[in-house]
Amino acid sequence: MGKLGNLGARLHHGEIGYDFVKNRKLWYGISILITITAIVGLAVRGLHMGIEFQGGAVFTTPKNMSASVAQAEEYAEEASGHDAIVQKLGDGSLRIQIGGTDTEQSDRIKEDLAKDLNVEAEKINADLVGPSWGDQIANKAWQGLGIFMVLVVIYLAIAFEWRMALAAFVALVHDITITVGIYALVGFEVTPGTVIGLLTILGYSLYDTVVVFDSLKEQTRDITKQTRWTYGEIANRSINSTLVRSVNTTVVALLPVGGLLFIGGGVLGAGMLNDISLSLFVGLAAGAYSSIFIATPLVADLKEAEPQMKALKKRVLAKRAQAGAKGEPAEYAVDEERYSDADYADDIDGPEGAAAAVVGPRNQPASRTRGRGRPSGKRR
Repeated sequence: MGKLGNLGARLHHGEIGYDFVKNRKLWYGISILITITAIVGLAVRGLHMGIEFQGGAVFTTPKNMSASVAQAEEYAEEASGHDAIVQKLGDGSLRIQIGGTDTEQSDRIKEDLAKDLNVEAEKINADLVGPSWGDQIANKAWQGLGIFMVLVVIYLAIAFEWRMALAAFVALVHDITITVGIYALVGFEVTPGTVIGLLTILGYSLYDTVVVFDSLKEQTRDITKQTRWTYGEIANRSINSTLVRSVNTTVVALLPVGGLLFIGGGVLGAGMLNDISLSLFVGLAAGAYSSIFIATPLVADLKEAEPQMKALKKRVLAKRAQAGAKGEPAEYAVDEERYSDADYADDIDGPEGAAAAVVGPRNQPASRTRGRGRPSGKRR
C-alpha cells in the first residue's frame, strides 16, 4: 500500500505520468472498434428479452423436486414448442419460463408438465405475463434514461462548460452501447434487473468523469495568463493526478460485482444474479475506461480548437523553442535545479504565478530544489 500511495503522490505532483492526451487517437480507434463490434453483435444476434418484456407464462413447481434443470427444460420445450428457461430456486423448487403463450396454452402446458414431473397439476403455480406490461417497463426505462441524460448535460454545462457536458455525454453513450452489445454477444437475458443495472452504471461512469473534470477546471483557471503549458498538457496532468483514485474506486466496486457474476452466477448457478451483475461489471469497467481515455482527451480536442487555446499553444511552443536556442531546458525555459515551486510562483506577477503554482512548474520532486538560491532576475 505504501508503494501505491507513493505512486499516487508522484502522479499527483507530476513527477511521473503517461501521456493519455497525446495518444488519444489510439484510444479513439480502440473505442470505435469496440463500439462497432458491440453494434454488430446487437444487430446480428439481438437481445434475448426476458419474459417480462415479451410476455408468456411462469410455472413454479413444488419444493424439493427430484428432476434436474436439464430434464425440466426438456419437458417444458416439448410441452410448449418454445424455448424455456429453467432455474432451480433455493428451496428446491423449479421456476420455468416459457415465452409467447396465452391462457389456453398455459393450461395445457401445465398439465403436460405435471405428468412429466410426476406431480399434481394443482401444485404447480402458473402466472401469465402480458407483453403490454413489458412495453410499459421498456418505455419507462427509456424515459428515465432520456431524463437522466438531459439533466446530466444541463448540470455539467452549468457547473463546468458545454464542451465538458458534450464529452461526458459521448462517454455515457459509449458505455451504454458497449454494455448492451456485450449482452447481445453473451446471450444473457434482459430483465428489469438489467435495466436497473444500466441506469446504475451511468452514475458510476459520471462520477469518475466529474472527478477528472473538476481537477481540470481548477488547473486551467487563468490558463491564458501563463506560457508554460498548453491546455492538452494540463488535461493530461489532471488525468494522471486522479488516476490512482479512479483505479482504486473502480477495483473496489468491481470486486463485489465480480463475485455476484462469476461466483454467484457461474459457480453457484444463481442465474437471476446474472441479469444485474453483468451490466454492472461491464458498465463499471467501461465507465472507468471512458472517463480516462475518452472524455478528457475529447475535452482537450474541443478546447484546443478555440482561437485562444491555439494562440496559447503557439506562445508556449515559441517560448520553448527560444529557451532551447539559449541552451535552457526547452520544456520550461527556467533553471529547474534552482527554482522551487514557491519561487516560481513568486517570480511571476499576478494570476500567472497562481496558475503556474497550481499546475506545477516541473516534473521533479520539490525536495530537490527546496532551500536553494533563486535567480537574480525574473525569467518569463
